[in-house]
Amino acid sequence: MATNTKSQESENTTESDGCNQSMDPNLEYTMKHARRGMALIFNQKNFDCELKVRKGTDADRDNLVSRFKELDFEVKAYNDYSQDDVLFEIKKPAAANHKDADCFVCIFLSHGGNGHVYAKDGQIDIPEITDLFKGDKCRSLVGKPKIFIWQACRGDKKDDPVTPMSVEDCDDEMDVDAGVLPTLPAGADFIMCYSTAEGFSSFRNSSNGSWYIQDLCKILGRYHSELEFTNILTLVNMEVSSHSVLKSEDLSFTGKKQMPCFASMLTKRLFFRPKK
Repeated sequence: MATNTKSQESENTTESDGCNQSMDPNLEYTMKHARRGMALIFNQKNFDCELKVRKGTDADRDNLVSRFKELDFEVKAYNDYSQDDVLFEIKKPAAANHKDADCFVCIFLSHGGNGHVYAKDGQIDIPEITDLFKGDKCRSLVGKPKIFIWQACRGDKKDDPVTPMSVEDCDDEMDVDAGVLPTLPAGADFIMCYSTAEGFSSFRNSSNGSWYIQDLCKILGRYHSELEFTNILTLVNMEVSSHSVLKSEDLSFTGKKQMPCFASMLTKRLFFRPKK
């Protein structure tokens, strides 16, 4: 019995030591391929079901198109696509050869629910999208960053302010996206960026777009060449958390806050330095 315990302890020690020897905190993803990669934006504004029109989402789409083009991505935006059309378009890059690309980005601007996101005519399970890019299915993206950005609520709770904060003047009403609770893929080198924490609402200005996308684009534009991507996302968290709802059709939203978050399965540091 004692011998077995010693053997197990020895195996655990060897495994841990090997990991420590190979770990380098300065490792970065190679971002010197011929292409930066594709950035797909699914912008869902109008719906055939009873979901509300997502006013302001076109401003988010335009902001994202401009910003990711500046980062050297090949950007494609799709508006009000059906379930079948979304899956048809998302399967194209999943089957494509990304050998000469740095990474891949997919952005969804929509309503959602528990484990799904809405297309124009109904819901799509989140794993139907993310699983297509796992290493066992999309071999040419193995070891490369796969970035998914979800602008939608993840529940209906409203985050309350806990300390007095200054707020921005705003003449437009704030709207709220229906909840989305994505299932995280198990593969490495994914990063899931959420506009709000699990269980909470995500706010969208009826003219200027969502807090999260506005601040993400602003901070990406300012710091993409000097800050690591998760540091940029942390700054976005800080910026979004400083906002408060001043005006809304639903008076219960007044004074409420929003806290974004991200779940990283990246294995190296990620920078978007300019292509040379």
